[in-house]
Amino acid sequence: MGIGVSIFLIAVGAILKFAVHVTTHGFNIQTVGVILMVVGAIGLLMSTLIFGTWRTRTTAGPAVVERNNTVVDRTTYPASTPVTEERVYREQL
Repeated sequence: MGIGVSIFLIAVGAILKFAVHVTTHGFNIQTVGVILMVVGAIGLLMSTLIFGTWRTRTTAGPAVVERNNTVVDRTTYPASTPVTEERVYREQL
């Protein structure tokens, strides 16, 4: 369930709870509205927790540092694969 569906469920539940005044036999329409609002709030919370940690963390490009004829090329990959690759190239004099 995405953020949009969660907000939609909260809105429909609020409409059923506060704006609709219908008496039915067998179930209470206001209770259905409360249930939809609770499910929407739980879905919104879960979506923000899951999608909030799903960011990709990459560098703009490989960082190249030159020291004493040594080139260090560091590349950081997205957060889903916790790998940092480091290649060291040394120039023979």
